[in-house]
Amino acid sequence: QEPLVESGGGVVEAGGSLRLSCATSGRASTSFITGWFRQAPGKEREFVAGRGRSGATTFYADSVKGRFTTSRDNAKNTVYLQMNSLPPADTAVYYCATSPTLGARFSPTYHYAFWGQGTQVPVSS
Repeated sequence: QEPLVESGGGVVEAGGSLRLSCATSGRASTSFITGWFRQAPGKEREFVAGRGRSGATTFYADSVKGRFTTSRDNAKNTVYLQMNSLPPADTAVYYCATSPTLGARFSPTYHYAFWGQGTQVPVSS
């Protein structure tokens, strides 16, 4: 079983909303932080949102602050990324990732040990 499996991607119109899911299993489900990243064509992977295991701490990139929200359903071991007011600039492949390292910071990709396969989110204009 893959440690992280994303779902929920798909074409959405500009201004629309989408919720991505990240089902976690095994060691990935007990990690200290979970992050969401995205990678647009021809660009580097960038941090989008993150949350601590308890949910008391969340952190968002300036570009999505106020529009994206990350949450978790502990009973389902699933983390979500709610995305609202999507412009075409949000078009990318979105990834979830988790880190088993205590004290790991949210934004650096190298702090994460487990990665999902990615889910595409094309935002049409």
